[in-house]
Amino acid sequence: MNNQKVTPKYIFIGIVVVLFTWFIHEFAHWLTSELLGYKAFMRLNGVGTINREKPAEIHQAIISISGPIITILQAVIAFLLLKSKGWHKLLYLVLFTAFYMRFMAGIMNFMNPNDEARVGQYLGIGTHTLSLVVSIFLFTLVYIISKKYKLNWKFQLVTILLVLIISWAIIFADQYFRIRII
Repeated sequence: MNNQKVTPKYIFIGIVVVLFTWFIHEFAHWLTSELLGYKAFMRLNGVGTINREKPAEIHQAIISISGPIITILQAVIAFLLLKSKGWHKLLYLVLFTAFYMRFMAGIMNFMNPNDEARVGQYLGIGTHTLSLVVSIFLFTLVYIISKKYKLNWKFQLVTILLVLIISWAIIFADQYFRIRII
């Protein structure tokens, strides 16, 4: 049987994984902005240009998709390691966090279009198309691993709640404190 025990170490690593996922996602947006020639800043849950410089439309699409690409790569790497190297509950956190982040971003598109939504609008395929495709793809990876390792509902529920609470804390902190990281 695989280890699905939730320990203080699992919770601590969960916090680190969610923070890391958010950081590399936003860092990809920031780095892409800078590489395209825009002076940018990075917060916990957002990137913008200094002096409110508006990037060209194609640049906005490239900047928008850079974060999800990194998050999808994170999920694929975790999935491949879980498939080939065997069960590791901390790698599952990496995979699940990537899925959760993109799924929730897709839901948020109903209120305020973000990453995949902006790219979908730019490509003329609609606001929700890319988010739906990405969410289904990442959910499939999570499902395959969950089924392969027979993950029980308690472990899944704790993982969902852990990622949810930490994600909400990041979003709340960003909205109310607007801390610039870069």
